Amino acid sequence: MSHQKCQIIGRLGADPEMRFAPSGQPVVNFSVATNRKFNKADGEEVKETNWFKVSAWGKMAEACNTFLKKGSQVFVEGRLIADPATGGPRLWTRQDGNPAASFEIHADLVQFLGGKNGDANGQVEQSADVPTETEIPF
Repeated sequence: MSHQKCQIIGRLGADPEMRFAPSGQPVVNFSVATNRKFNKADGEEVKETNWFKVSAWGKMAEACNTFLKKGSQVFVEGRLIADPATGGPRLWTRQDGNPAASFEIHADLVQFLGGKNGDANGQVEQSADVPTETEIPF
């Protein structure tokens, strides 16, 4: 049995958006920016930002909606969702005509690392098999 797992640490680009699936189960979506800084061979500093769209379900969604806000720092672990047509990230064209890619993660774990203003720390985890049986350990 193989299982892929993706882990990121970053900050929310906007407040989470809560909605409910047709079954009534809560789902929250939020965007996370990850940053990397490095120097090229010629010494020029390069700043790189990647954006991820994250979805969380059940009680984990409720906790994320309650405790996270724009700028909150999080650790997310989950499955990377591929575009069914390409097997890679979802490709699209921005309004300005430039190409873009969207990386999407279905979260199994969201750990609150604290935000710009020292948001509450905590961790919410869910089973990939039974997403409604989540317990909040804080």
